[in-house]
Amino acid sequence: MSTDPQPIPLPVTAVTCLEDRAQVERTATLALEAGVQRLRLGPIGALAVDRTLHAELTAGHEATVLDVRIVRAWTPRHPVPSPGDDPALRLREHELDTERRTLEQLRDRLRARLDLLGRLAADVLRDAAEGAGAGEADAARWADALDRVDAERDSHGERLRATEARLTALAAELGDVRRAMEQSVQEPAELLGHVELTVESAAAGPAGLRLTHLTPCALWRPAYRAVLDGGSLTLETDAMVWQRTGEDWHDVRLTLSTARSAQAAEPPRLTEDRLTLRDRSAAERRTVDVELREEEIGDLGPAPVQGLPGVDDGGETRVLTAPAPVSVPGDGRAHRVPVSSFMASARSEYACAPELSPLVTQVVRSDNLAGHTLLAGPVDLIRGSGFTGRGTLEFTAPGAPLELAFGSRDDHRVVRRTEEFRDVTGLAQRTVISRTVTLHLSRFSPPGEEGDRLVVVRERIPVSEVSAVEVRVRKDACSPAPDAVDEEGVVRWEVLLPPGGSRTVTLAYELVAGSKVAGL
Repeated sequence: MSTDPQPIPLPVTAVTCLEDRAQVERTATLALEAGVQRLRLGPIGALAVDRTLHAELTAGHEATVLDVRIVRAWTPRHPVPSPGDDPALRLREHELDTERRTLEQLRDRLRARLDLLGRLAADVLRDAAEGAGAGEADAARWADALDRVDAERDSHGERLRATEARLTALAAELGDVRRAMEQSVQEPAELLGHVELTVESAAAGPAGLRLTHLTPCALWRPAYRAVLDGGSLTLETDAMVWQRTGEDWHDVRLTLSTARSAQAAEPPRLTEDRLTLRDRSAAERRTVDVELREEEIGDLGPAPVQGLPGVDDGGETRVLTAPAPVSVPGDGRAHRVPVSSFMASARSEYACAPELSPLVTQVVRSDNLAGHTLLAGPVDLIRGSGFTGRGTLEFTAPGAPLELAFGSRDDHRVVRRTEEFRDVTGLAQRTVISRTVTLHLSRFSPPGEEGDRLVVVRERIPVSEVSAVEVRVRKDACSPAPDAVDEEGVVRWEVLLPPGGSRTVTLAYELVAGSKVAGL
């Protein structure tokens, strides 16, 4: 079987971008002849994974794929750049390199000529010394010969110095051009791959070919753009796509998936877990050991995936589709691809958690109306004044509430002070730990600003898991009384701050532990 030396084009028509690679789909129309024939298609990127190559024919007559393989060939670059195919920097590099080689040859010739003139001057001086010793007196001839030799040496020495100075300047300029080429000019792929397809057809006629394979050096991550306009929030979902597969993707159907094809999974090995009962010792019956621990408050949604920032899919593969064909150059840079956009009503509040930060932050809450899951990723925050910063969006299911922080307010400050007293009271020797948290809120407003601002302040109190330890809020000592205390121990106030005003919030609570409790 003979293979046509002119390959059949095999463009990329669809791409499924995974976490760290991409599945590429190519289509072509083949003019098949009756019998067995071998076709050469391509070129394709040399990074294509051979064992994932799969080809199928969609023909109106009987045709079978007998064999498909990738053949790679080394295509060395032409030594002389072409003005029509190469960029200006490469042409400039070629000009400078040609001039450098010419000057190096001239420098070598000048050095050889100077060496020859030096030996000639030595010969003239030796001739004069031998002639004077023999009684000859031809000073005019000797002086004329030395003058001519010295003039030639001075002339060639000056040309050598000029040549060496030009070579130094050329080396510096050539280095700058090559550094600029490394940063801006992409080297063409020198290793190319072609697909060799062996087909058996019952009759001559056209047939459609669909070929798929995996390729590395491609990935994507979600990114968002949130625009707050009064009481509405516009959230745009984009995909940042990087690829350096050796070829560009032009007008392809792009699908984004969180599947991890390289991650092997197997069921856990079952081991025996034996539970036993024993009687408590006398010391354990006399005391109850407790400890204070920090525990993050859980909310709805899956646990974050460790080690994969920005690809939190909740353990379930998520698939997004670009609404229109996209083009992604294979330059290894980030390219933003629009995926979806929605507008929803937004609820805004000024929140403060003084235990974590003395700043008052504008928090915007809305619902996910995108129709798909919002994966965790960075968000560009935009308000009426323009770009205000960058935040983070957590994993959000369709229809679930989402929360975005639009930065802190520079005209608000919170000062937090705590006091603690420990006492043992009563015949039962109960331990009472009294804690008082004082919060001073201030608003610094410019002249002419009007209107009160509602600030939601949140503090926390410990939550007891054992009956031997009781936590109670002293509402008579709180000023003002808390608006709400939830089961997670979060105390909430809604404080109105007038322009240039200040407020003081006091929280008082007690930890009461019996005499058997140890560890507080």
